[in-house]
Amino acid sequence: MDDATEVTIRAGRESDLGALTEIYNAYVRDTPITFDTEPFTEEARLPWLRAHPDHGPHRLFVAEGAKDGGGILGYATSSAFRPKAAYSTSVEVTVYCAPDAGGRGIGTLLYEALFKALGGEDVHRAYAGVTQPNEASVRLHTRFGFRPVGTYREVGRKFGRYYDVAWFEKELGDERPSGS
Repeated sequence: MDDATEVTIRAGRESDLGALTEIYNAYVRDTPITFDTEPFTEEARLPWLRAHPDHGPHRLFVAEGAKDGGGILGYATSSAFRPKAAYSTSVEVTVYCAPDAGGRGIGTLLYEALFKALGGEDVHRAYAGVTQPNEASVRLHTRFGFRPVGTYREVGRKFGRYYDVAWFEKELGDERPSGS
């Protein structure tokens, strides 16, 4: 976790858009972790960024490195779970680390900041969908108190095969990860 001490967590801003798009597009191109199949332009990704202001239940936090010229190492978001009004106290959360930044505790730092911010919001539950297999993501979510609530079997097809998505739920309130 020494590398994580060289990281600053802050709210995302429009000037981060290029780096955030690049991180996300690596997952679009190279993994089944997201079911998007075509990379985004910055222009196409801008509405997503603007849907995550620095206040309210829908947030964006970035991890910025202090070494090697800085740069964005990852990000975490809380987004609308579904568009209908009755879902307004539920959010879907996600975390993405730059491909070369995994395993350094950055996802943990991002989720700590995100859940701390959500602690003051009218949010009752957080949900996360994890494409299977993805043991690192399952471990991260479990450490933060998420519990499995079900699996959509073969719900997405990418790279010529079907993938399951396991869904996890977290009751909001105690924002410390288990085992910390």
